[in-house]
Amino acid sequence: MRIIVPMAGKGSRLRPHTLTIPKPLIPIAGKPIVQRLVEDIAKVVDEKIEEIAFIIGDFGQETENQLIDIAEKLGAKGTIYHQLCPLGTAHAIHCAKESMKGPIIIAFADTLFKADFQLDKDSDGVIWVKKVEDPSAFGVVKLDEYGIIKGIVEKPKEFVSDLAIIGIYYFKDADKLMNEINYLIDNDIKVANEYQLTNALDILRDKGAKFTLGKVDDWMDCGNKDVTVETNSKILNYEKDELALYPESAKIENSLIIPPCFIGENVEIINSKIGPNVSLGNGTKINKSNIENSLIQENTQISHGNLTNSMIGNSAKYIGVSRSLSLGDFSVLETK
Repeated sequence: MRIIVPMAGKGSRLRPHTLTIPKPLIPIAGKPIVQRLVEDIAKVVDEKIEEIAFIIGDFGQETENQLIDIAEKLGAKGTIYHQLCPLGTAHAIHCAKESMKGPIIIAFADTLFKADFQLDKDSDGVIWVKKVEDPSAFGVVKLDEYGIIKGIVEKPKEFVSDLAIIGIYYFKDADKLMNEINYLIDNDIKVANEYQLTNALDILRDKGAKFTLGKVDDWMDCGNKDVTVETNSKILNYEKDELALYPESAKIENSLIIPPCFIGENVEIINSKIGPNVSLGNGTKINKSNIENSLIQENTQISHGNLTNSMIGNSAKYIGVSRSLSLGDFSVLETK
């Protein structure tokens, strides 16, 4: 089994945090988004992952090394491909054509999920979905009377289904998918000036392929600051038992920690109240502050802060009062 992870997007809705780091590598509760994604997929697949192919933009060698390390931690080969022009989801997959063989999972790296089911490996393909209240904002699947997918509708203006596609797909035979992606590109078949994966799926269905559903219990977005902070809170609550013990290197003095919280290595918390639903990255220092429902990255300093629903990047410094913040890496904000 191979996992293909398109992640070449700029993450513009999560700026300033994505100015210095690709969105899929932003840590949520101490672990990068893309690492959580491939680990959760590996649990669902329940078989050895041979290779994880990452399709990225020009993110630099350090990012590539980090991605390869994530793959190797799962016992898989890490492979890097580049998509330097934003020509759509099918084009991104085409960039990884050398890894498109055998059974594969395609997972777009801007989402996290929780699921408890066995993958139907007898189907030609599986599309992961989640029931949503407002399907008009998503691509949705239509089912026939046997529960087989009979169509995909992008952002329907009238109700056709409330089963939204979350961006994770299984294909029993990657070669068949690549044939149709090659057809789209060779014949310049685009939608909104992009080559779309859903068009290749439609061609496969027309040729007799049967796609079934993979339903998830929870689907968590990391598209902008507010939903990323909310996702951090959800992950902390899912993992609260594992996070009950803090590292020995953490220094906590005269402070109250209200779980669930993630406390990284060498964190210092002095005269403060932290939690619930707070992540503090390695080396961060908190003094005389109240922080709840927030995501704070590594080596950041916060003093006299009263923060909620906040996201602060790496090596930032905040000295201030009550605020809902989105503060990027290496920023300094001081209020007097």
